[in-house]
Amino acid sequence: MKIAMIGTGYVGLVSGVCFSEFGHEVTCADKDANKIARLHAGEVPIYEPGLAAMMARNVAAGRLHFTTDLTSAVAGADAVFIAVGTPTRRGDGHADLTHVMAAAREIAKALTGHAVVVTKSTVPVGTNRKVAGVIRETNPLAEFDIASNPEFLREGAAIEDFMKPDRVVVGVESDRAKTVMGEVYRPLYLRDFPIVYTGLETAEMIKYAANAFLATKISFINEIAALCERVGADVKDVAKGIGLDGRIGSKFLHAGPGYGGSCFPKDTSALARIGQEHGVPQRITETVITVNDMTKRRMIEKVVDVCCGSVNGKSIAVLGVTFKPETDDMRDAPSLTIIPALVGAGASVRVVDPQGQKEGAALLPGVTWLDDPYVAAEGADCLLILTEWNEFRALDLARLARAMATPRMADLRNVYDAARAQEAGFVAYESVGRPAMALGGSA
Repeated sequence: MKIAMIGTGYVGLVSGVCFSEFGHEVTCADKDANKIARLHAGEVPIYEPGLAAMMARNVAAGRLHFTTDLTSAVAGADAVFIAVGTPTRRGDGHADLTHVMAAAREIAKALTGHAVVVTKSTVPVGTNRKVAGVIRETNPLAEFDIASNPEFLREGAAIEDFMKPDRVVVGVESDRAKTVMGEVYRPLYLRDFPIVYTGLETAEMIKYAANAFLATKISFINEIAALCERVGADVKDVAKGIGLDGRIGSKFLHAGPGYGGSCFPKDTSALARIGQEHGVPQRITETVITVNDMTKRRMIEKVVDVCCGSVNGKSIAVLGVTFKPETDDMRDAPSLTIIPALVGAGASVRVVDPQGQKEGAALLPGVTWLDDPYVAAEGADCLLILTEWNEFRALDLARLARAMATPRMADLRNVYDAARAQEAGFVAYESVGRPAMALGGSA
């Protein structure tokens, strides 16, 4: 199959590379000439484990190409995927479809024969029909079918998710489109991974419903965590106790500073907006958004509390700023709420993150970037864990405590525990959803 991938952002690049790994001939097109030049040079513009090696292998095999010329990419393609950004639109919370519709117009002009035009970007219900309308309006003679193929890729595990998916969702309305999409995903079908065929609107809704449900689990356990702190319960044990119930499951029941990233914030916001527009308010999703915002603010209070009520003039060493480990993505990361608040309250902040500085340098002005947690801890009044990178899971806490001016820890990912912190010499330890423990000592 010949595939054109329009957009080389996270979804487009990962999908294009993985399709070429299936054996398809893939051309990834993007207007950003600098990004295409970097890809031609073998440089991956995003951090995703394993992606660079897979990309190089398929470029060398002649199956994967990059271009700024959308027309040449689309010409003769069996399937043309739209994988451009759909950020939250300012002012109303809806998904901004400007890039999707612009891509549809350009694709319409470039079609040379029949193709299935596939929306892989996350779009509101009804968007695929609008894409079809734009193509027909732009090129009344175009031969095409429309398909919806939402992505379910976790940053940091995207290749595994693509090659071994829980399911592939394909929204189609014609046998011809179903046949083409079946060939695109034939390698997965042959290995018995489930492919769910639906209508267009159903496929679009599945994506939003899935992300809203997962975001709900996160906000739910964070609310339970706040209650656990008040009543003396341990949220980690609560999560384990309910997660063993097969009707609930253990995933996404980890208390922390709130969700972020490229999907949950914008998709919950868009779903809430869709509900409002259709007169069916999504009250649970709206509350999830509110709880997530409150959770981030509550984390600021935790840091202030562990610093004896004020961070003014205090030095804080922050470990991790990306919204999750194994990614360089800073979009809507809790750190973007928490760190500016600390800086604004007079704290001096030093940051260590294996991949966060590339984006974080512009997003977090006024902080100092370092490469070593032990260097960051020297003379610090508080150690703040915001992202649970593997590099931060087995630190020498005694060494950190000795280096600090006042050994206090705000562990917002529950990586450690109070007993271990006390044994290492910390005089204060704050976590999420676990009983508060006065460690003693002096500060």
